[in-house]
Formats: sequence, structure tokens, C-alpha cells
Amino acid sequence: MNFQDLSPMQVVLVCSVIVVLGGVIVYLLQKRHTERLRNRFGETEYEQTMTERGDRRHGEALLDERSKRVESFKLRTLSATDRARFLNLWEQVQAHFVDAPSGAVMEADQLLGDVMAARGYPVGDFEQRAADVSVDHPEVIQNYRAAHAIALSHAGGQASTEDLRRAMIHYRALFEDLVRDQQRDHEVIATEQRAWRKAG
Repeated sequence: MNFQDLSPMQVVLVCSVIVVLGGVIVYLLQKRHTERLRNRFGETEYEQTMTERGDRRHGEALLDERSKRVESFKLRTLSATDRARFLNLWEQVQAHFVDAPSGAVMEADQLLGDVMAARGYPVGDFEQRAADVSVDHPEVIQNYRAAHAIALSHAGGQASTEDLRRAMIHYRALFEDLVRDQQRDHEVIATEQRAWRKAG
């Protein structure tokens, strides 16, 4: 039976089925894409981005842009020498906190920037750095944002020593995530990024 043999009612029915099936396919693809983004960025970062952008379509487009931007970086794991150097510097920063909490917080922020640069992240303003790091370190990016907010409050004279202590704890969470021995090297990261592009 070809399409011309169908009655007008049958044509309408076939077209309706095609439209419904198309809608179901689009819905399932969108749902899978959303789940992939939630898994990659974590629930908190995903929801925060949706709230900031006002709707899911714009929020997910932003997360996709972040992913593509980071895929273009030549990210690398730290050499054993660099890792040891950064760990030593972190110990010094922590020791400074006892006598100079505000100075130590500023040093911690600078040290994190140095670690990011050594890993291959471009140096930029805070928001861009946080967005870039959120792609591969979503579980600790909120710590980085919280620490930065405390540092800004301190610059305005509104942070206590206890606030600065919390900032150091937040900075340490991201520092350890960036510096510790990675179970995956840059080749594995590249493989995951290729899989992400293919799935997207």
C-alpha cells in the first residue's frame, strides 16, 4: 500500500503518529542530554546554572559551551616534581594562616591559580576560571566559589577569622582535587572528552 491509496482520515492518522513519535524521540534525546549534564557537572552546579540562566534551554547551552571550551585546552596531570613543589607551598600557606590569616587566604587563592595554570587551564578572571574548572571538578567547585566569596567579604572588612578559616578549608578541597595523584592521565581525559562529544 502506498501513501496515495490512503483515505484522508488515514493520512491524518499516519501524520499524527509520525508527529507523536517524533515528539517522543526529541523528548527522550533531551532527557538523556540533561542526565548527561547533571552527571558531568553535579546536581548543585547544574541547578545553579539553570537558576542563573532562567531556564533549562539556556542553562544547558551554557554548560555545553563550557564543556567545548575545556575540551580545547591541553590539560595535563602534574609531574611528580610539580606536585611535590605545590604540596610544599600549600603547607607553607597553611603555616602562615596561624600568624596572618588574611595573607594566607590571599596566598591560597594565588597558589590555586598557579596550580590551574600548571594543569593547563588558562589564566582569566575568577568567574571564567571557576566555570572552566567546574567541567572536570564539579564536586569541589562550590568550595572554590565559597572561598572566593569569603575573600571578597574580607577585602570589604566583613569577614571574621573563622570565616577565613572556612575559606582555607574550601580552598584546600579544590587544591587537593587538582594536585593529588590522578587515577586518569591526560590521555584518559582526552578519551572521555571524545566520548562526550560523540554522545552530545
